[in-house]
Amino acid sequence: MRILLTGKDGQLGSELQPLLSSSGETIAVGRDTLDLTKPEAIQSLMAEVKPDVVVNAAAYTAVDKAESESDLAMQINGTAPGILAAEAKRLDAKLIHVSTDYVFDGTQSHPYLETDPTNPLGAYGASKLAGEKAIAAAGGTFAIVRTAWVYGVGGKGNFVKTMLRLGGEREELRVVTDQVGSPTWTGDLAGAIANLIPRLNPETAGIYHYTNSGVTSWYDFAIAIFEEGRSLGLPLKIERVIPITTAEYPTPARRPAYSVLNGKKFATLIGTHAPQWREGLRKMLKTWAN
Repeated sequence: MRILLTGKDGQLGSELQPLLSSSGETIAVGRDTLDLTKPEAIQSLMAEVKPDVVVNAAAYTAVDKAESESDLAMQINGTAPGILAAEAKRLDAKLIHVSTDYVFDGTQSHPYLETDPTNPLGAYGASKLAGEKAIAAAGGTFAIVRTAWVYGVGGKGNFVKTMLRLGGEREELRVVTDQVGSPTWTGDLAGAIANLIPRLNPETAGIYHYTNSGVTSWYDFAIAIFEEGRSLGLPLKIERVIPITTAEYPTPARRPAYSVLNGKKFATLIGTHAPQWREGLRKMLKTWAN
């Protein structure tokens, strides 16, 4: 089996690469090799590699910046996945594409199902939804895996790494408490995607939700990061975390207040439930500490 992985240097891609390599010959590409804003570059790479499976972990993820760079976000998140899907269909290859909770508006009060109506609040969510639609329209064998609140050791910034950095510099931090979701460690997400590959076929194709289990707020997540970090002896100055509202921390992009996804469909397919979010956090921090 030949696997093409995009976004190899991102926080998810860096976890996926070693895992996928144990499943088959893996060709992993990053931004330096593949420019997702160029359709012909995608087509030519697909023709050259002729993969059996494509795992698209590449994305434009700067949520706030997307408000002023909506065209770029749309090219990478909206147009490119459709081209990958069309090429995958032509080659009779399976496509696994990573999407987001931002396709929803967060007004629900119970976990989102794959079939719930989408309504993105900003340019990032709109671009990711466009990508989902383009993949479905291509009509091949695909799995769209929506996830939320992702963090890991690799890649650039994420909430955990930001909290560790700020918590090492400051005694006091203010963190939003009225947005809730399920923090998801890239190690668990990558494992779930690897488990999905052998189970993906025309009958199981479609949209799936995967996050670590359990629900928390950004504020409580920050508290957990500092508690677990201290227990591992990480250098932290932080003494106080003050809960604030979204209104007290305005950002260019609106964010869903409720980002909880129902993962039953995915768990049923791969035969195992997602680990609890704090367990994932502990594993990530142990790796980070080492």
